[in-house]
Amino acid sequence: MPALATLTASPATVEPPAGGAFSFIFTRLPALLRLSCGLVCAVVALAVRTPPVRTELLVPAVVVLTAWSIWYAIRAWHHGISAPLVTGDLALTVAACLAIPVLVAPEVLPGEASWIAVLASTTVINAQATAPVRWSVPAGLLVAAAYATGAHAAGNTVEASAHAATLLAQTACTAMLTAVMRRRMARADADFVANQRASRAALVARTAREAERQQNRDLHDTVLATLTMVGQGVIGGPSAALRERCDADLRTLVTLAEARSVPADATRRLDERLREVLARLPGLPVNADLPPYTVPAPVAEVIAESAHAALSNVARHAPGAATTLRLRTGGGTVLVEVRDEGPGFDPATVPAHRYGLRESILGRMATIGGRAEVDSAPGAGTRIRLEWSDVG
Repeated sequence: MPALATLTASPATVEPPAGGAFSFIFTRLPALLRLSCGLVCAVVALAVRTPPVRTELLVPAVVVLTAWSIWYAIRAWHHGISAPLVTGDLALTVAACLAIPVLVAPEVLPGEASWIAVLASTTVINAQATAPVRWSVPAGLLVAAAYATGAHAAGNTVEASAHAATLLAQTACTAMLTAVMRRRMARADADFVANQRASRAALVARTAREAERQQNRDLHDTVLATLTMVGQGVIGGPSAALRERCDADLRTLVTLAEARSVPADATRRLDERLREVLARLPGLPVNADLPPYTVPAPVAEVIAESAHAALSNVARHAPGAATTLRLRTGGGTVLVEVRDEGPGFDPATVPAHRYGLRESILGRMATIGGRAEVDSAPGAGTRIRLEWSDVG
């Protein structure tokens, strides 16, 4: 069965939603943080150039760091953050921290307010968010050590220890936050994958059950129906009628198998399909009223086979009874009615194991979102209505 084979094939790899969201957020945010920091730091750095700041070193340093911030943001936004990108960011930040004595004016160095202090904090936070813990934490320690060395060389030991402590705290907090989020998202993705597998297994099982039920319907309406008629004496022993009936059953099974390979968006004339059903029951006189009407091919197949099951019941249980088959349409609704003036029966007394009504008619119509009604009573004949609508 092609449908079942498709379901049991290995599914395409799908990115887990939580992991994908984590990657998206912790790529876009570091990119924006690095870009905004680079642009703001460039303005602040050039605003104060009092000695011992060396302008001939400050300007190239600012140009390089600004260009790097723009490149970092563009690269991260479009291609993600790779190890070389993290390494380059770390190297430039460490170099800037060590050059504090010639890049930052003494009056703006205290209070952790210098542009290099902001640059160092940004690099530490980005490293924790974009690199594994085994690399991000050492990176944070390296930046803190470089800042402390640079600030101490600039003659401000208080700033050296104060902002180094801040950088260590930022490293610890961001690393823990990121680790917790990674674990939580990994657990959510694991639950998602397990749920998808369970849903897929349920779908495969449901599809297999439906395929089995469909096969049972087809056999009930053909081979088993013929055997039942032979057993009830409706068809005598070896005869031309029996051979014709068996030949018709074989053609029907082949036709049903071919119909399942028809594309779902194909259409079919329902009236023509119902006439084919009548041709399979040559011994049953039916007064047919079948105006032309086109429906999706799968719908035509289901309605026609449901009508065949109803007419087969007439042939088995009410041979010779006046029978009508009518097709009515309107407002996107299709109504097929099979009526006979036979002895009738009480639907409530039909055993649960009998397929005739429960599966071959009611169950089959349910597969296309349609419905079937059985109206019968002892001595009052039987009327079966098959209804389907293409109006959502």
